[in-house]
Amino acid sequence: MKRYFSPSKITLVLLIALLTLFILGPIVWLAVHAFAIDWKYPNLYPSGLTMKWWSKVFLDSALSKAIKNSLIISPIVVLLSMVICLPAAYAAGRMKYWGRKTFMIAIFSANSFPKIGLFAAIATLYYTLNLMGTFLGVVIIQLLGTIIYMTWIPAAAFASVPRYLEEAARDAGANKLTVFRTITLRMALPGILVAIVMSFLASFDEAQGTYLVGAPTIYTMPTEMYSLVQNYPIQVAAVFSILLAIPSVLL
Repeated sequence: MKRYFSPSKITLVLLIALLTLFILGPIVWLAVHAFAIDWKYPNLYPSGLTMKWWSKVFLDSALSKAIKNSLIISPIVVLLSMVICLPAAYAAGRMKYWGRKTFMIAIFSANSFPKIGLFAAIATLYYTLNLMGTFLGVVIIQLLGTIIYMTWIPAAAFASVPRYLEEAARDAGANKLTVFRTITLRMALPGILVAIVMSFLASFDEAQGTYLVGAPTIYTMPTEMYSLVQNYPIQVAAVFSILLAIPSVLL
């Protein structure tokens, strides 16, 4: 007789249920608090629903400014990262030169230790250059976190483009720019798009370095969370957390 409820199946179902609860539980908790008038233990249900917490977030000058800063700084960081890193990624993926592997490993190794030590050292340099609390200083500190994504992923994408396709196009009379635009770039584009998404999220979610060099002048959404959880109602923090998660979910 076939066993429909074997111990292995029951264990698997329990693990899936726990994982679902672990992932979806905080999201459901935030969603309820974002619309709840009040919801405290031992009440099983909120006392009522309201939209006033959402309006409070957008009408609060500090919170709305943090949202604006994040939506402005992150695209700028991604664009600068593309300009700086994509040529290096192309060279690493398509060319053979001395020190290429060392260069790629050096970029990767920069992310192998806690960043707060690096940020503290950078802050010392920032004081010398008068970059503390400036827009440019925040852009630079966030740019550092995007380099690994915008170099490693596109480099692999460029390296995966078959060279015989480029050679065939050149044999057919296409110049180097046409070959790059119609073959190399087009085939590497999915990898570049992934790098753009990862870089945007790295910039958008960066908090430690941004808080260290930006406060008290420039706050982004992640850095504003530090004061939000201490100085605002829990419902406001829930709304702000949902807004902070929206770009990640969409991308």
